[in-house]
Amino acid sequence: MKKPYRHILFDLDHTLWDYETNSSETLHELFYHYKMAEMGVSSFPEFIKTFVTVNTNLWTQYDLGQIHRDVIRNDRFHKIMLEFGIDDYEFSLKLSDEYIDRSPKKGALMPNAKEILEYLHPKYPMVIVTNGFDEIQSVKMESSGITSYFKSVVTSARAGHKKPSKEIFDFALAESGFNPNDTLMIGDNLLTDIGGARNASLDTVYYNPNKIAHQEKTEYEINDLKELLDIL
Repeated sequence: MKKPYRHILFDLDHTLWDYETNSSETLHELFYHYKMAEMGVSSFPEFIKTFVTVNTNLWTQYDLGQIHRDVIRNDRFHKIMLEFGIDDYEFSLKLSDEYIDRSPKKGALMPNAKEILEYLHPKYPMVIVTNGFDEIQSVKMESSGITSYFKSVVTSARAGHKKPSKEIFDFALAESGFNPNDTLMIGDNLLTDIGGARNASLDTVYYNPNKIAHQEKTEYEINDLKELLDIL
């Protein structure tokens, strides 16, 4: 029997907005524009692989409160280029600025994201809850054509707290007038989305498209967003 949820909170990156596809397309443009192979970067696949490793590590540290967001902006590409023996901080800052400018303007969504939002929008008030940077998340939503589906976007900067802290969820609930007892959080990250929502006493849907094994507790788990039709 379906529980009568009345409100929905959604994560954005990796859950609705296809971070990997949009990021990869941007990195491909930068790699060939700056002729990185001639600079000593071994290949585009290695460049992507290094980006994913460095980027994932930095975002994990940020989510855990170990670094400030400026470290991601200022040091990410320097760390990546150092892996290829290229120590040019000014160039790495230029790469960072271009990546941050270009990537949010890409519009790829996760499979079936648009279709499920079309289904949910008339039935449920929905809010985005994200640790992403304010000025960037709105561009991502506009570029991918999903802004109109959401009542608001709650960023960690605006709330004064970031996931997995319960305070960002409390902020989103209070601002939108949602009751935690009938609100469902949908996200791809076990630490920030699922753990954070659990801290705020919310039911959760773990979106796990890569079918990663885990031991976390969540009310629901899906591998495709269209499976939300069985829950909502």
